[in-house]
Amino acid sequence: MHGDGRARGRHRHRAPALHPHPSRRRRPGPEAAVNAPHRFRSPRRVPAAITALVVLAVAGLFLYDLAAVRAHRPGMRWRRELGALLERYTPAGALLVLAGAGLLLLALTPGLRGVLPMRTESGVRAGIGRRAAALVLRDRAMEVAGVRSVRVRVGRTRVGVRATSHFRELDDVRADLDQVLAVGIGELGLAHPPRTRIRLRR
Repeated sequence: MHGDGRARGRHRHRAPALHPHPSRRRRPGPEAAVNAPHRFRSPRRVPAAITALVVLAVAGLFLYDLAAVRAHRPGMRWRRELGALLERYTPAGALLVLAGAGLLLLALTPGLRGVLPMRTESGVRAGIGRRAAALVLRDRAMEVAGVRSVRVRVGRTRVGVRATSHFRELDDVRADLDQVLAVGIGELGLAHPPRTRIRLRR
C-alpha cells in the first residue's frame, strides 16, 4: 500500500501555471499619458509684467473717461480721435486684432524651443539643449573611420547630419554613422527620440 502511494505521488503532475492572456494583460492606463514628459514652458516674467502694466494703464484711462462721460463731462479727445481713426481706416482695426491674436498665441505656446525634454526618472524633470545634443552627436560622428567633417543640427523631431568622407566607401561610412548616431541618441535619454537624416558626400 505504501509502495503504491509513493508511486502515485511520483506520477502526480503539478498544475500548470496560469499566465494571463496577452489581450488581458495590464495595459498602461491614463496615468502613463499624464506622466509623459512635456516641453518646458518659458516663464516670460518680464514680458508678462510689461503687458500687465500697459493693460492696467489703458484700462485706467478708459475707466476714467467712462466715469467722466457718466458725469456729463466731455470725454477725452484722444479717445474720440482714435474712434474716428479706426472708423475711417478699417485695416488699422484689423491690424490691432491680428496683433492681439499674435500676443495670445505667444502666451499659449510653451516657448523654450532650444530645450529638449528627457525621460523622467523618479519624478525629476530634465532637459538638454539642442546645441549640447548636437555637440555630443558630432563628437560621436567624428569617431567613425573615414569621416572628415560633420555638421549636426538637432531639431524637435529630426537630426540633420551633413558629413564629408575622404576615404572608405560611402555606403560603409553611412552605415557606421547610422549605427553610431542611433546609439548616441539613445544615450541622450530624450523623451521623444528624433529621426536621423544623413547627407554624406565625398
